Amino acid sequence: MARRRRPPRAGAVNELPPLRILSQIAALQSIYYAAALVLMLFTSLVSGTRFKLDLIFGWAEMRGDTTQGWLLGFVWLCCAGVVVIAMMSFIGRSKLVLDFALTLHFIHLVIVTFYTGFLPRHVAWWATLILSSVVTVIGGTYGCRWRELRPISFGGNGRNAANGEGSSQAATENRNTGGEPGDEEMGFSRGRGRGRGRDGAGEYEMVGMKNDGNR
Repeated sequence: MARRRRPPRAGAVNELPPLRILSQIAALQSIYYAAALVLMLFTSLVSGTRFKLDLIFGWAEMRGDTTQGWLLGFVWLCCAGVVVIAMMSFIGRSKLVLDFALTLHFIHLVIVTFYTGFLPRHVAWWATLILSSVVTVIGGTYGCRWRELRPISFGGNGRNAANGEGSSQAATENRNTGGEPGDEEMGFSRGRGRGRGRDGAGEYEMVGMKNDGNR
């Protein structure tokens, strides 16, 4: 007798479909290289140097003993910041940030290795890659958690929110002063010696009534 297969958990198939994962990885990788292209082209124009693809897909220029190497390292960290913003938009789940961040930098390592034909040998390049990974993981996790914990609004407008806030403040003031709800809105006070009339025309004072002996 064949064993019955356990039914899959509800939503397990549609939770992380492979095509969606691949599309998100491709989108992040494209944004990563697009940001690097724009920033490195800008820095090349400002510094007066010739732009070449080795700045993006190479590792020879990434050196710790030259100004150009430090500038490239700073550019790659800025690209990591752009990826953090992209993760908040496309991923939005903090528990997936680590996987996507490490995959992004691993793909970059593979592309650089195939482009140059050698595994990167400069320590500055590896240090920049590790630091960029850390920035992406920490920033993406914090940003996605912030987005996950944002309060959800189920309707209403600013006027209702303002009225609700005003009502809460009035109730707090009534509790602090020992009054009952509605005293301030009615325009008079209960149980006090002096108060103001309902029409607001003037103040009145409560006086005791004398007992009439003839009654």
